[in-house]
Amino acid sequence: MHGETSTSSSYRNLLYTLLIGVAVVLALLFPGLFTEVGGFPLKKLIVPLLQIIMLGMGTTMSLADFEGVVKQPKAVLIGVLCQFTIMPTLGFVLANSFDFSPEIAAGVVLIGCSPSGLASNVISFVAKANVPLSITVTTVATLLAPFLTPALMTLLAGQFIEIGFWKMMVEIVQMVILPIAVGLVLNRVFRKSTVFINGVMPLISMGGIVLIVAIITAAGRESLLNVGWVLALCVLTHNLLGFALGYWSARLFGLNEQSSRTIAIEVGLQNAGLASGLAVQMGKVATVGLAPALFGPIMNTTGSLLGTYWSQRPVTTGNEQPTVNNDQRTMSNDQ
Repeated sequence: MHGETSTSSSYRNLLYTLLIGVAVVLALLFPGLFTEVGGFPLKKLIVPLLQIIMLGMGTTMSLADFEGVVKQPKAVLIGVLCQFTIMPTLGFVLANSFDFSPEIAAGVVLIGCSPSGLASNVISFVAKANVPLSITVTTVATLLAPFLTPALMTLLAGQFIEIGFWKMMVEIVQMVILPIAVGLVLNRVFRKSTVFINGVMPLISMGGIVLIVAIITAAGRESLLNVGWVLALCVLTHNLLGFALGYWSARLFGLNEQSSRTIAIEVGLQNAGLASGLAVQMGKVATVGLAPALFGPIMNTTGSLLGTYWSQRPVTTGNEQPTVNNDQRTMSNDQ
């Protein structure tokens, strides 16, 4: 059963990546379709869509997601530390290494300062990594984002654009924490409908992320055509180095193979949806939002390949075997 579910997860993630690729191509060829409808600017949908996605995350969460903090405190601490040190530092270095405009450079830093996304749970499941650890690290990193993301952006991206620390903190709370809290309440109140909710919300999340990527691509089409390949190279480098440094950092701190794979995936896969929402709130979706828009399809492609590679090389580590109990949660995708 586990093998069948893992295969299903892999196919779903590949389909998701394909849909994002199609959305990017359509947005580049026919930007008008994703710019406005009847005079309504579609970029105004990005934040509500992100809130719906986070609501879906909340409906699949429970107190069990925090058990890893108690059961695997060292691994969780290492995962969160790697998440908020490796990727922000890489983003800062890469932003200063490429000849981007200040706002596009700030977008590179922004994706690095964002927490890990739900896609990491899917890839961890496919890769036969430590799924409970993945879920816990994603949850903790997301809850820390209102404090750490604005602080890191102020420190690392302040040279490129003006960063409003408190404004960004409030926006993350509104876009992420409040929807998750509502989702948790709904999950508790409507327990009998949990299976239905967990079956529907991943599909809604997938559609929402695909639409967000299309809208941002259309809005930033001109800038993307000018720096597209160079920015894509920068984002790909960011992503791959995140995987590599996350894995070897975990090994350096003494984590086993399975947990090290999980940390690699957690570090390499970011919540590009949150970064996109913040770019919208800054009023710079066509520039700051470009790196997050590219990071989504790139990380899902590389993540799927890495997960498939590792799935062919399973490891046995006793109590840390991934379980199928988290399958419903791992079906939620995020960019």
